[in-house]
Amino acid sequence: MPATLESIILEKDSSFYIGIFQDNLEKSTWHYHNSYEISFITEGSGRRIVADSIEEFHPGDLIFIGKKLPHVWIADKETRTPSGRTLETVYLQFSDDVLPSELLVLPEFKNVKRALKLAERGMKIIGDTLNEVSRIMLQLPYMKNFERVIHFYSIMDIIGQSNAIELLTSEEYLKKRFTTSSKRIAKIHSYLMNHYKEEIDLEKLSNLLNLAKGSLCRLFKTETGTTIFEYLNKIKVDYACNLLMDESLSIMDISFNSGFNNLSHFNKQFKKQTRLTPGEYRKRFRSLV
Repeated sequence: MPATLESIILEKDSSFYIGIFQDNLEKSTWHYHNSYEISFITEGSGRRIVADSIEEFHPGDLIFIGKKLPHVWIADKETRTPSGRTLETVYLQFSDDVLPSELLVLPEFKNVKRALKLAERGMKIIGDTLNEVSRIMLQLPYMKNFERVIHFYSIMDIIGQSNAIELLTSEEYLKKRFTTSSKRIAKIHSYLMNHYKEEIDLEKLSNLLNLAKGSLCRLFKTETGTTIFEYLNKIKVDYACNLLMDESLSIMDISFNSGFNNLSHFNKQFKKQTRLTPGEYRKRFRSLV
């Protein structure tokens, strides 16, 4: 990895982002976005959670995550890299704009289309494909805009024709994950997913949708069958279920990492949704592995 790469700040061109993400333990949050993301880990190790998949990550890992797949990288508390950071990734993030449907129907883009389809479940890229793709990714920050686009298409073609991949999330997860045809409900879901650790302000959320607070709450309850705050607790508990698979984390830490203000409230909401205490849930998971 070139020494100057660390000093490059996130760059934006007309179609996609290429940059460096430097994180620490306090900043790692469960989140998702409406774009695709390819991440190459250059520093750090720990646990990677993508939807219902939890695995260890290490330098040299290459991960391709599809749209709206919740994920988080949790660095090992005891691990310290030479730079002092707990996590560094070189990443490529792009939306559907760079790969419109008119391109994907062309025979030359059949591998690209396959890569996007596989990314719906998230994937770890391994073997020769890992070496080939990561080599190009590390060069992307130094390329001119048009050259970057050409190499981006090459990356997607390489991934799409490769079998050197490991799918991360289960088919069952895709079947039951959140879907809606309502843009307003999708906007609420996105806001809650990305702000679950904060105090949710209904006034701010209603302004985001240009609705009165009462209208906002009625809309969400009618469309989903649950209240906004019940749904928020579901997001938190779903995340906590994943964190409980990591036995290096205490239940107290998991409570706060999941956005609950106190342990008692966490235990109450967790049992309400799973019919198990966090400790019982962890024991049940341990018996399955």
